[in-house]
Amino acid sequence: MKPIIIQNSKIPKYLSIFIDIWAITLYPFIICKGEMDERTIRHEKIHLAQQAELWLIGFYLLYALWWLKYRIFHGLDNQEAYHSLPFEKEAYAHDMEENYAEKRGRFAWRKYL
Repeated sequence: MKPIIIQNSKIPKYLSIFIDIWAITLYPFIICKGEMDERTIRHEKIHLAQQAELWLIGFYLLYALWWLKYRIFHGLDNQEAYHSLPFEKEAYAHDMEENYAEKRGRFAWRKYL
């Protein structure tokens, strides 16, 4: 699926409750505060693939639960909890790779648990 890319949006600002959000993926949209570079688009496309394989609700539920786990039980701050999420670990590990989102194996984020 080709994402719908929205740039120069205020939506990330409004959603920046816990961390400062530059870009966010809300299937099928990739929404950014400013102009996205190719690396950011690749990163967000990985999240699109993760969201699709978990039928959206599974992704958002796991994302929130893991973030709370890292915040509450591990005592991490908001930014550290965000970077500890397996979804983010996979996306950051592969956002320099062309076409990774299209060629990754299903549930590849599990390698980062």
